[in-house]
Amino acid sequence: MSEPRKVPVSVVVPIRNEAANLKRCLDSVKWADEIFVVDSQSTDGSIAIAEERGAQVVQFQFNGTWPKKKNWALENLPFRHDWVFILDADETLPPEAEQEFAKAITEAGDIAGYWINRHFMFMGKWLRHSYYPNWNLRLFRHSLGRYEKLTETDTQSGDNEVHEHVIVKGPTSRLRCEMDHYAFPTVEVFVEKHNRYSNWEARVAAEPKLSGSDARIGSSAVGRRRKLKLLSQRLPFRPLLRFLYIYVWQKGFLDGREGYYFARLHAFYEFLSVAKTYELTRTRND
Repeated sequence: MSEPRKVPVSVVVPIRNEAANLKRCLDSVKWADEIFVVDSQSTDGSIAIAEERGAQVVQFQFNGTWPKKKNWALENLPFRHDWVFILDADETLPPEAEQEFAKAITEAGDIAGYWINRHFMFMGKWLRHSYYPNWNLRLFRHSLGRYEKLTETDTQSGDNEVHEHVIVKGPTSRLRCEMDHYAFPTVEVFVEKHNRYSNWEARVAAEPKLSGSDARIGSSAVGRRRKLKLLSQRLPFRPLLRFLYIYVWQKGFLDGREGYYFARLHAFYEFLSVAKTYELTRTRND
């Protein structure tokens, strides 16, 4: 019996020491015809897990500024297919994604990319309101899409893109299936990640804006979120506003205690970003 035909898409999974997540991630896209794991010198067995599942492992050496891992992969990997899907190691796709991806690619026409929604696991519970919906452009023609460049400085946030969006040249659409995001299994993981993320936030806010960073995002919801974020940077009480946005506006209170903790931790993340931005600005002006 011949093997079932695989979906003509190249999946890119950026990693560094993701042995705890990688098996679950790769098993969710085993129907993809090509899978690249782009590694940053992992030492925890991640490479063996990737190779056992037929993924091609490519090593990435970060120069400290630009490009970061995902854009480097888009520029340098020898893709067999026109369509790529970017999947973080702590994310998974549901079984129905296989059929929907195959149909979306086959019937794309002039579509350049597809947005996919995701929901978050936090402290062992799926959040149904906090940070939901959360749309990301992940499935796109690799020749037409790149992650935006918001700064040329060393952001002290690691070698992978943090909050940059993919900009594609062409119309976009949306997928129905949703990703599961196992981003914050513990409070410790949340704090570690957001300490790095706040480094990125502060350095992007403190640096002069790059020309071209106003490129069209391609989603009205994400575009509005970006404008609101820029506006909020000029407002007082940003940590409180972030808490109210998640807990009240997004109805995070319906997620119970986990929703409250999630909102409070994001308020602290906002405070870190504010304090680090002030510190950087004052240091440069002295």
